[in-house]
Amino acid sequence: MVEEVLRCLRPIAGQVAIDCTLGGGGHAQAILEHLQPGGRLIGFDSDPLELPRTEARLRAAGFGADVFVTRHGNFARLPELLAAEGLAAADVIVADLGVSSMQVDDPARGFSYLPGPLDMRMNPSEGEPAWQLLDRLDEEALAALLTENADEPHAGLIAGLLKQKPIKTTHALERFVRLGLNKALPNLEKAEVKMSVRRTFQAIRITVNNEFSALDALLRSLPQCLAPGGRAAILTFHSGEDRRVKKAFQAGARAGVYADVASAVIRSTKEETFSNRRAAAAKLRWAVRAI
Repeated sequence: MVEEVLRCLRPIAGQVAIDCTLGGGGHAQAILEHLQPGGRLIGFDSDPLELPRTEARLRAAGFGADVFVTRHGNFARLPELLAAEGLAAADVIVADLGVSSMQVDDPARGFSYLPGPLDMRMNPSEGEPAWQLLDRLDEEALAALLTENADEPHAGLIAGLLKQKPIKTTHALERFVRLGLNKALPNLEKAEVKMSVRRTFQAIRITVNNEFSALDALLRSLPQCLAPGGRAAILTFHSGEDRRVKKAFQAGARAGVYADVASAVIRSTKEETFSNRRAAAAKLRWAVRAI
């Protein structure tokens, strides 16, 4: 949704932009092209493994250190990260939530069904991996996690499956949930089983990375981090994220903090959804800081 993000942010030459989730640098590169001459972009990301690779990619695209820098950090600390750059606020702020394609496609990171360790940490040097989380939580806590993070209708049943024996790999997690649901609920449609597996992975990942608390912190600090008239755009990938963004933007508009916010969610085009199935779940919302 690069073009949609650009239409929401309207970056122009000379502005300062912040990419809270640099990822592969797709949004950053498109924004940087509109900031020249005289503008600059700072890209933050909590993943220390992908960050240098993306920096090298954008350096090769012609963006020097005078217009583009990367910093390792979580957007939950956005005011602190901006202060470290000598900035009070930015004209443009974008956040593309969830995991990046590079993370999903690397089996060693444990984000997908590809056989690998059940890790799921965006920063592998911090926190506990997913397999430790499953070991630590009891059945009741796991059921609550699945309900709160993914609206999983079979949360109690899946929580029981996950506590039958230690699960150390992504393949084992997918298999336990899929086969367990098929056995316990033989009339459940294949598509529903598949969705429950997906929601289980999602709910565990959100907890491992404290994603909801980080998003809540970003939404609280976003108005003070935007310059007057500045624009923000946030891409979400499931209902829990989108609800938070929608409510925060609407509350800011009622309070007069935002001069305008998206009246409806923006979705990817049919063409992009067809060529990139991961775009199908994307929801884009924007807000404009009051002057």
